[in-house]
Amino acid sequence: MDSQTIVDAVILGIVEGLTEFIPVSSTGHILLLGHFLGFESTGKTFEVLIQLGAILAILSVYFARLWNLALSLPSDPTSRRFVAGILLAFLPAAVVGVLLHSFIKDVLFHTPALICSTLLIGGIILLWIDRLPLKPRYTNVMDYPLSLCLKIGLFQCLAMVPGVSRSGATIAGSLLMGTDKRSAAEFSFFLAMPTMVGAFTYDLYKNRDVLSVDDAKLIAIGFVMSFFAGVFVVRGLLDFVSKHGFAPFAWWRIAVGLAGFAGLYFLG
Repeated sequence: MDSQTIVDAVILGIVEGLTEFIPVSSTGHILLLGHFLGFESTGKTFEVLIQLGAILAILSVYFARLWNLALSLPSDPTSRRFVAGILLAFLPAAVVGVLLHSFIKDVLFHTPALICSTLLIGGIILLWIDRLPLKPRYTNVMDYPLSLCLKIGLFQCLAMVPGVSRSGATIAGSLLMGTDKRSAAEFSFFLAMPTMVGAFTYDLYKNRDVLSVDDAKLIAIGFVMSFFAGVFVVRGLLDFVSKHGFAPFAWWRIAVGLAGFAGLYFLG
């Protein structure tokens, strides 16, 4: 494992943490950046497994709230409904992810032109949604009905295509179905926990026989960098979204998609 590979792992880990919870597609970013850096991981496991660092970032920032939620479960029906809603929203992606795992990893993860396209199209859609005169009916994630949670979970399945963005799909779906911007982003935070833990566990199981010690070291480096960058984003994202909406992320997606196409044309 040479020094350049380590530097690449550091860069990709930081990018993962910075982009995981904003609607720009962390997977699309690190796959596209990895393509131009010449970074190759065994079975594309690095790109999936370092997401656990971002999950720990949520847990560290939301620990007190999660702890209070766990304590209230036996006695508070609102807490039980919220947890049931998160699990219900997680199920569609879990089923689709298992059924299409090989196709996603072996085909979609190796198609940078597709990633550029989905980044670009997703940015245009997000910009359109951000400008709609929507009137929110739900402003508190604890009050989301189970039917709404399931529908958001179905939207999350779109993110199986790299470049779509897990948070982008769930936030866009939430907004179109009557939530406000802040609670849509917060629900996406909570839904990320079972989703990414499930993706981490399943991908590690599928690749347990091919990972080497060097792979583990690179994953550890990316994991740590993803954690610290993720903490930075989680702490400030909700306030940023409340003030500025999602248009800045939409323009970023469009810019990255166009830059990606230019890079593919000139660099291959």
